[in-house]
Amino acid sequence: MMDSQEEEKRIYATKQEVLDRVKELAQEENPSKQEIDHLKVAFYHLLNTEREAQQKAYIEAGGDPMQYVVPTDEDEQVFKAEMTIVREKRQKAFLAQEEEKQNNLKRKLEIIERIKTLATSPEEANNAYQEFKALQNEWKEIKAVPAENATDLWKSYQLCVEQFYDLLKLNSEAREYDFKKNYEMKTALCETAERLAEEEDVISAFHQLQELHSQYREIGPVAKELRDEIWNRFKQASTVVNRRHAAHFEAIRSQEEVNLTKKEELCEKVEAIANAAAKSSSEWEEKTKEVIALQAEWKTIGFAPQKMNVKIFERFRSACDAFFNAKNLYFKELKEKFSENIAKKQALVEQAQALADSTDWKATSDKLIQLQKDWKTIGMVPKKLGDELWNNFLGACNKFFEARNAAGAGQRNEEHENLEKKKGIIEQLKALIESEEEGIQQKMQALTGEYNGIGHVPFREKDNLFREYHDTLDTLYKKLNASSARRRLDKFKSNLKDAAQRGENAVNDERTRLQRRFETLKQELQTYENNLTFLSATSKKGNSLIDEMNRKMQKLRDDLDLVKAKIKAINEAE
Repeated sequence: MMDSQEEEKRIYATKQEVLDRVKELAQEENPSKQEIDHLKVAFYHLLNTEREAQQKAYIEAGGDPMQYVVPTDEDEQVFKAEMTIVREKRQKAFLAQEEEKQNNLKRKLEIIERIKTLATSPEEANNAYQEFKALQNEWKEIKAVPAENATDLWKSYQLCVEQFYDLLKLNSEAREYDFKKNYEMKTALCETAERLAEEEDVISAFHQLQELHSQYREIGPVAKELRDEIWNRFKQASTVVNRRHAAHFEAIRSQEEVNLTKKEELCEKVEAIANAAAKSSSEWEEKTKEVIALQAEWKTIGFAPQKMNVKIFERFRSACDAFFNAKNLYFKELKEKFSENIAKKQALVEQAQALADSTDWKATSDKLIQLQKDWKTIGMVPKKLGDELWNNFLGACNKFFEARNAAGAGQRNEEHENLEKKKGIIEQLKALIESEEEGIQQKMQALTGEYNGIGHVPFREKDNLFREYHDTLDTLYKKLNASSARRRLDKFKSNLKDAAQRGENAVNDERTRLQRRFETLKQELQTYENNLTFLSATSKKGNSLIDEMNRKMQKLRDDLDLVKAKIKAINEAE
């Protein structure tokens, strides 16, 4: 059988060993609190190690770590039930011990009062010597008293015993023999206490010293002149042992405080992770790794102070449980959402498959394009099933569009021919920009008429071709307008000489007419600019209208420049 100290230090290899020992303690009347705390720490250390191994095996077998659920442990339920019995036993034993200590106190107080009555005179002391010795033996047989009364009780007892011996005159040889015997016994205790200073195990030395003190108290007095000497010697030896014991536990307490601080920091970290709920599966995975790393770090830290050791462990475990419970809830809800998304995507697959053989190219194309847009609005589903659904959906869409493309192959060939024709006309228009020949405007009109008579081009080329065609026309119009403006200005200057010969009024009239024309053109341009700000360009038709308005506005600007040049020519001619 192991003693209680060996049990408190015992290392347990399995949960069952811990349970067996807890069940044994549940049968004892007063189980050790230190051993109970040791068993609690040992059990949950083994339980957490086992849970980590189960989770690792699950993941290595291909399981999804985000969907792992910590299994319920039946041994934990048994452990909690047995610990409840142990705590009830300890409480009952504590109350019984307190009652026994009160009874012991009462009995020892009665012994002190009886010795006091025996020490009223030398004659009484001499006559009651045998009764006095019997009372001393009875005192030794009585065990513990309440701690708060122990010191004062012992002092009262020693005082009345010494007073009895001081009054004892008859049978002085017996008294001296007692004094000598007591002195020898107390000297031996002093020597034993002094040797404890060399004891390597300071805890054992301290416990041995407590036993020596108990023995010292039970030994009767020594000769009056030796009482202080022997007591001081014993006290000095005790001081050395007590200081070593205090220093040892001070070092342990300091380290335990450091450990407590470290464990509190780990608790705060896990609590922060648990309170900041993750928003995605990948984030839950990262946070799970963080919590597992913190659990591993916890195991490397030693004990916290005894009064906090169990509490801090409960706090850490509670934070971890809160995190994993929140994680399980998240994936439970995610699984439900997956089910909804799977049903929605399956419905789209069925609709797409029903349209796959349709020959109503335009209407069915619009429907399938809308289904594809709807598909994008649906959330995630498990990858394996998601790939299967997507492949089925894409297959149905591809089947239709491939059939539609095959049916429209002839149309596309015609559109490509139209594209090449229109590009050829654009090149001819670009050549007119560089040409100085006469009749450019007539050639441009003929080419634009030919361009407009050509049919559709491929849809993807339509916008680029449109921009290139109209940009070329704009450049050509600018060239024609510039040439026309120069000719008109030259003609105006020539006519200006004839007007000057007709008189000053003719020139002023022409200036006035031009100034009115300038204001009219300016207002028209302002009107176009205002209208342009309200015109939407969200459609192809809107873009075309904007381009047309921009060309008209450019024509107005060119006319304004010509009018300004004419007015300037009048001013310079005067």
